[in-house]
Amino acid sequence: MQQEVTSFQQEYLAELEIAETQLLALAGAVPEESYGWSPVLGARPFSAVLVHIAVGNLLLLYRAGVRIPPVTNLYGSIEGEPVARVVAIIRKNVAMEGTIVAKSEVVDLLRRSFQAVAEAMAAVTPDDLEVRGNFFGKPEAVRRLYLRMLAHSHEHMGQAIAYVRSMGYKVPWPDPLRDLDRVAASEAAHQLTA
Repeated sequence: MQQEVTSFQQEYLAELEIAETQLLALAGAVPEESYGWSPVLGARPFSAVLVHIAVGNLLLLYRAGVRIPPVTNLYGSIEGEPVARVVAIIRKNVAMEGTIVAKSEVVDLLRRSFQAVAEAMAAVTPDDLEVRGNFFGKPEAVRRLYLRMLAHSHEHMGQAIAYVRSMGYKVPWPDPLRDLDRVAASEAAHQLTA
């Protein structure tokens, strides 16, 4: 029997879809030859920003106890005490930021990470979200890990948008100010005819 999806899950999945759609659009708008671009020496290149988002999603799922193929295929069976396991995953994630650089591989990893988060959120129960653990140095509910996935994705989407614009490309969605002008003009025309 399939569990009913709560309103929180529906709202979360809607917000996740925004991040996924916009990040994949950004990833698609940048030509592969610009994936190695970074604004300054020492900053993550564009490809690494996207990989960082993807592996961040998967790390946070791992911390939430989610063991679905996208997570287990990436991290396998990591042995040791909890802090050592997390450190090993972070080291692996940082290494992937430097080795997964081809546009097709970056986009595929990003897409799979968002699909994994959506799958996990759709399957989680309200009780699962309340399970407490020591996630960020103090006891917190698993729900915080899911919220962090959203915040982290949006945080680095802002970085990716700045990169895209700094490289001279346009963000691949309509200009909201242009849409506001169109809506205002339409509303004014409607009021004149009413």
